Amino acid sequence: MSQDSTTVPETSRKLSGRRRREIVAVLLFSGGPIFESSIPLSVFGIDRQDAGVPRYRLLVCAGEDVPLRTTGGLELTAPYGLEALSRAGTVVVPAWRSITQPPPTAALDALRRAHEEGARIVGLCTGAFVLAAAGLLDGRPATTHWMYAPTLAKRYPSVHVDPRELFVDDGDILTSAGTAAGIDLCLHIVRTDHGADAAGALARRLVVPPRRSGGQERYLDRSLPEEIGADPLAEVVAWALEHLHEQFDVEALAARAYMSRRTFDRRFRSLTGSAPLQWLITQRVLQAQRLLETSDYSVDEVAGRCGFRSPVALRGHFRRQLGSSPAAYRAAYRARRPQGGAPDRPDRPERLERGDRLERAELGEQRSGEHSMPLRRPGAPLTHPAHPHHAPHPHGGADLGKPESDAYAPRLPEQATGRAPGRPTLPGQRERPVG
Repeated sequence: MSQDSTTVPETSRKLSGRRRREIVAVLLFSGGPIFESSIPLSVFGIDRQDAGVPRYRLLVCAGEDVPLRTTGGLELTAPYGLEALSRAGTVVVPAWRSITQPPPTAALDALRRAHEEGARIVGLCTGAFVLAAAGLLDGRPATTHWMYAPTLAKRYPSVHVDPRELFVDDGDILTSAGTAAGIDLCLHIVRTDHGADAAGALARRLVVPPRRSGGQERYLDRSLPEEIGADPLAEVVAWALEHLHEQFDVEALAARAYMSRRTFDRRFRSLTGSAPLQWLITQRVLQAQRLLETSDYSVDEVAGRCGFRSPVALRGHFRRQLGSSPAAYRAAYRARRPQGGAPDRPDRPERLERGDRLERAELGEQRSGEHSMPLRRPGAPLTHPAHPHHAPHPHGGADLGKPESDAYAPRLPEQATGRAPGRPTLPGQRERPVG
C-alpha cells in the first residue's frame, strides 16, 4: 500500500462493538519526555473543525499508579486510567521513560487486550519499546529513533527493526522515529482516516509540512548499543571505524579480537543485534554517503576511500541499502541543499571519469524529477514486493542474507520484508574482503 492510499490494510482487525473509531487514548508514563507526550495531545485533542479538521475525542490515560513527572520536573495528572483504553479505537504510546526498564505489566495487558479487540496501536519514538514488550511487534516491521534501534533489535530479535524510516504503518500497528517524526505519523493517521485535505489543513495549523521526504538515513550515526561501551570488542569496533578506507574482512576483525571467527560472530551479534559482516557493509555505505554529500570525489574514488574493492561493489551495496545509485543520491542531496555552500573539492583536475560517466548516464535515465530521490517514501507500509530478496552480490564478496537479529544495520532492504524474514545465504561460502 502506498503512502497516498487510505485503504485499510488487511492486517487490521474488526473493531469491538464497545470501541469507537473517533476515540483516541494516549497512554502516559512517569518520566516520559514532554515533547513526544504532547504531540498526540495537540493533534487529536484540539477541536479544529473550523479549519476543516474532523474532530477526535481524546482520552489521556495514566499507564501506572504513580505521579506522572515529565521533563523539567513537571507533574501531570491524567483524567483517566487504564480502564479507559477499552473505549478507544486508537491507542497511542508517545514515549517510554527508559529503554532498559520493563513497562508495567498492567499497561502491557491493556495494550494486548486493545489490539485483540481491533484497536489501532501506535508507538512514537521509544513507545515502540512498550509495544515490543507487549509482544505486538513480533514478526512485524517497526521503527524507532535511530539511536535506539540497535537496542530494540537486540532486545527483541523477532521485531524487524527499520531504523531508516520516519514511520512504519503495518496496518493495525504503527511506529515512528523520534520527536518530529511523531508529528509525521499523527498526520499520516489523520490522512488515513479522513483524507489528504484534512491532513493538509491540520499541517497548516501546526505550521509543518504535510509530508516530509526522505527518512532517518540522513541522521544515522555510527552508534552501537550502549552496552558495548565497556566490552573488549569496543576497541575492535573503534579500529574498524577508523580504517574503513582499508580493505579488510570480518576474519581480520576476529583476529584483532583474538577470537575465532565463530566466537567473534556470536559475541558481536549478542552485543549489537547485527551480524559483523552486515554491520561492516553498512558502515562502509554510511561513509560513502558522507563523502557523496560533502566532497566532489568521483564514485570510483568514493569506493576506494570506503574500502570497497571496486565501484561496482559500492553501487551494489549502496542500492541495496538506499534504493538509489550513488550518483542519483548525490544529485538529489545537492538539489535539496542551499546553493551557498559548495562541497569540499579534492585537489584533482576536473575530469569525468568512467565511473562518473556510467553513473550520470544511469541517473539521466532514472530521473523523473530534479528534486526526487528514488527512495521509498517515508511511512509507506513495508510490502514484500517492494523489496525483493537480494542474492549475494557477485562483486561484494559478501552475503547479505538475514541473520537472526541483524535488524540494526541501518535499513538493509531485506529487513523491509515484514513477516517473511527469510533471506538467502550461501552455506559454507568464505567471506572475502567487503567490496
